[in-house]
Amino acid sequence: MPGKEKADILQDFGTFAIMGEKKCPHCGKWSDWNQNLTDTCQHCGNTLGGADLEFQEKRASQVKANEEQWVFYIKETDSEFVKGVKKAGNFFYTIYISIITFIAWLIAALPG
Repeated sequence: MPGKEKADILQDFGTFAIMGEKKCPHCGKWSDWNQNLTDTCQHCGNTLGGADLEFQEKRASQVKANEEQWVFYIKETDSEFVKGVKKAGNFFYTIYISIITFIAWLIAALPG
């Protein structure tokens, strides 16, 4: 392609690469799809994500629940003293895990 810069070619390819079609899990017809699970079907209006979208939403809620169950999770309602104690707890927990990891690596590296 004479006259086109490398950046123009890559930009054209990038635009081409993200477009596609996906079969709607609800109505079974093909719709334009931009690799986004929240894209909607042109025919029925439902999301094209289907089970993948449900899994992503379920996983996001599980991650949030796990973060909130962590003993050193800092809530907005915590007092300044409690926030400080939890920050110190996070710091010392990180140091503890680092030491344990180093010892495990040392045990694994010494025999070889």
